[in-house]
Amino acid sequence: MTRRGGPRLVGFAVLAALGLLGALALRRPELAVAAAPFALVLVLGTRLARDPGVAGELLLPSERTLEDTEVAADLRVEASRPVDRLELYLELPPEIELVEGTAARAIRLRAEEERELPVALRCATWGSFQLGTVRARARDPFRLVTWEARLGSRQRLKAYPREITLRRILAPVATQPFVGSEVSRTKGDGIEYADLRDFVPGDRVRTINWRASARRRNLVVNERHAEQNTDVVLFVDSFVDVRAAGRSVLEDAVRAAAALATRYLARRNRVGLVGFGGILRWLRPGLGATQRYHLIETLLETGVEPTYTWRHVDVIPARVLTPNSLVLALTPLVDPRFVTALEDLRGRRFDVAAVEIDPVPLVEPGRTEIERGAYRLWLLEREVLRSRLQAQGIGLATWTEGELENVLEEVRTYRRYSRLARV
Repeated sequence: MTRRGGPRLVGFAVLAALGLLGALALRRPELAVAAAPFALVLVLGTRLARDPGVAGELLLPSERTLEDTEVAADLRVEASRPVDRLELYLELPPEIELVEGTAARAIRLRAEEERELPVALRCATWGSFQLGTVRARARDPFRLVTWEARLGSRQRLKAYPREITLRRILAPVATQPFVGSEVSRTKGDGIEYADLRDFVPGDRVRTINWRASARRRNLVVNERHAEQNTDVVLFVDSFVDVRAAGRSVLEDAVRAAAALATRYLARRNRVGLVGFGGILRWLRPGLGATQRYHLIETLLETGVEPTYTWRHVDVIPARVLTPNSLVLALTPLVDPRFVTALEDLRGRRFDVAAVEIDPVPLVEPGRTEIERGAYRLWLLEREVLRSRLQAQGIGLATWTEGELENVLEEVRTYRRYSRLARV
């Protein structure tokens, strides 16, 4: 611990010095006698003061949690020598709030005593946060010397986005030749009925449709759609972010991406990620719970990095955008570079769909006529961008408020009736 003088030490030193100087200057020995007790306390106090040897740390049950969920932690402190008053202050980032306990507290410790102080934390939003150290301050019994230290080491607390319930998701146009839960258009072993055909040698007996065979007076078998998986690439727009009234379109996009990744992985699909913005973040498509953790932790690092360079989809590794993959974009449709990237992907014959995280409610029209005119022009420009995407056969729906599943149903309906979406 760092040692320094306390307020009393400074006061006693000043009084003793004034007494001695006054005795010398005025030739009054009684002033030196009056200052002697202060000098004696000063000397004995500094001689007898010993470092209390305080140590401690903040103990977290896990480095991962969900946003808006309480985390029960313990603040452990101990001292090698008795401490009459130990002042502690827990440094926390502004996104983390204390639910139970206070950031500043004072306790008393005996020699070799260890104490754990319960602390309840809550992350107000998702993200990866660095918890600060614990600042400790102790004083000697005479309050002359103060010891200060920072206990423990900085820790990371990762708050995952809260879960969004999705019962149905977008089905891909094409599937991969691997077993999954998506109904393929090709015929093979599966559950979904496809068609009837005449029996040929080699067909399994259990595929025979006996009722249809009785009507036709010859054996016919059922054909079914195979159940396969697909590659899904979540295409997150990180060029810009619009914030207002405690809401952020980028935060909503990350929450939606985490929910979609969880749902697609549960259906045995391979899911990848591309954070397209000032910094390119990408993750190859993969399966399983491990891929889910990799996806969400990559999403936690998503942020807006200003850049004025024009980015093309050529910078994305080819092993991320696999053939026949479903590219599901999450964007506020603010930066034209992202819109151009979607058109480029569609021009390369990728199956592309988009969910617009609507930023319009977060933008004020303005007070002057010029500001309101610029606002109306901005709304018209957004309509042009939507028309450009839909003209390319990209299913697009706007997510303002409410359930994300309703927005996905709009995209699903558009893809069902769009001729260009079935290329």
